[in-house]
Amino acid sequence: MKMTPMIESFVFHFGEMGSRWGFNRTVGQIYALLVMTQDPISANDIADTLAISRGNVSMGLKELNAWQLVGTVHKQGDRKDYYVTKGSIWEMANKVFEERRKREIDPTLSLLRDNLMDTPGNQSEEYAQARIQEIHDLLENITKWTQSLQALSPEQLNGLMKLGSGVSKVLDLKQKLIQKNQ
Repeated sequence: MKMTPMIESFVFHFGEMGSRWGFNRTVGQIYALLVMTQDPISANDIADTLAISRGNVSMGLKELNAWQLVGTVHKQGDRKDYYVTKGSIWEMANKVFEERRKREIDPTLSLLRDNLMDTPGNQSEEYAQARIQEIHDLLENITKWTQSLQALSPEQLNGLMKLGSGVSKVLDLKQKLIQKNQ
């Protein structure tokens, strides 16, 4: 399988971005190739197309499978496994967000909660604990907010995003009304 320049550009860029999103460059490239490929593709074809080892492809597909981002299909009369992406782009984004939350946010919140349960030993620790509380509260609010966003349909989320700066204008107006009524 030969990639067009447009697809190749996307695949290699997605690999670089993948390394920033929590999985290695090769896994990102494999996933991007699957996203850009209409028909199911075999591991051998993935390896040939990306010029990577078959073992590297196998490990990458295992990781993508663990993230529930790829599925396996079979072609009648062919013993090879073929791979496809699971779900829509929106569902993929939700799975990536959820995995990142489990791997990054949840352990951090757990550590912060443990630190907040300790009794401060001095003024320095009291200050640190107050800052830890702020960080904890921010992460909790972000987590609740993102879970609310994940519950929205793609259409609802698009509508919310189209509101854009209009939301901040409504919040500013609400704040002014509250201040006026005090």
